[in-house]
Amino acid sequence: MIGAAVVEALESFVPRENILLQERMAGHTTFRIGGCADCFVQLENETQLKGIQRYLGLAEIPYFVLGNGSNLLVSDDGFRGVVLQIGRRMSGISVEGRRIIAKAGATMAQAAHAAWENGLTGLEFAAGIPGTVGGGVIMNAGAYGGEMAQVVTRVSVVNGQGEVMELDNETMEFGYRTSSIKNKRFAVTEVVFSLERGDKEAIGARMEELGARRREKQPLEYPSAGSTFKRPEGHFAGKLIMEAGLGGFQIGGARVSKKHCGFVVNMGDATAEDVRKVISEVQRQVKEMFHVDLEPEVIFLG
Repeated sequence: MIGAAVVEALESFVPRENILLQERMAGHTTFRIGGCADCFVQLENETQLKGIQRYLGLAEIPYFVLGNGSNLLVSDDGFRGVVLQIGRRMSGISVEGRRIIAKAGATMAQAAHAAWENGLTGLEFAAGIPGTVGGGVIMNAGAYGGEMAQVVTRVSVVNGQGEVMELDNETMEFGYRTSSIKNKRFAVTEVVFSLERGDKEAIGARMEELGARRREKQPLEYPSAGSTFKRPEGHFAGKLIMEAGLGGFQIGGARVSKKHCGFVVNMGDATAEDVRKVISEVQRQVKEMFHVDLEPEVIFLG
């Protein structure tokens, strides 16, 4: 539990109204699942983040940096620690020539829209990705042949000691749904994209095309965390799950989508435990039938 002394310390960095106690995490994830975080802090700028990260590190208080919660499954028991939200209060976007400079709380869709508005091509793939730019760069988010590694030139982060660091594309060591900072105590604050000039009408048409494909093939009508599993080498997770006869497989309120078997969806009353059990059973049956290990793309918290 977070005591009064910790709250008082946090108040030295952010206004008291930005500090929420026993905040239900279901309201902050696209899965719409999750118990309460002991403390939930809404950040407004990098200075607040630096101070709080330094304090929490020195005090040895567990914390988690949250964006849009689009790739996250929070335990039914919640999170014993502090959640730091980098969201709409840190979401500014500016354009300098062929560069898009986006604060970490901006959504991928907002960055793609800014590129389109300025006749810049290269971010069309991001228009339908529900996460923030900060989360997207950490996991090298991608879709339809595009990914962050192709367009990101600089990433600003705050490390666990509250220090600002500037990382270039090479230092980020982007891989399939990963980067060099994925498992480190780094919080992204800003991302710089370098794009190419393009025809605004063609860029818009491409975004519309990808949006239509996403609506046709993905179960967007249900809460989920997007693709549940990473693509196994030489295979497609959804295809393996479908061929294992697991389309529609359900435990409690969690179901393997029949529309796209790569998605586990919340039918309305799913618990985190329901989702975990579905994931585990899918992994077991696919391994047994095809000798392929499915690795979750979803991050588990708590």
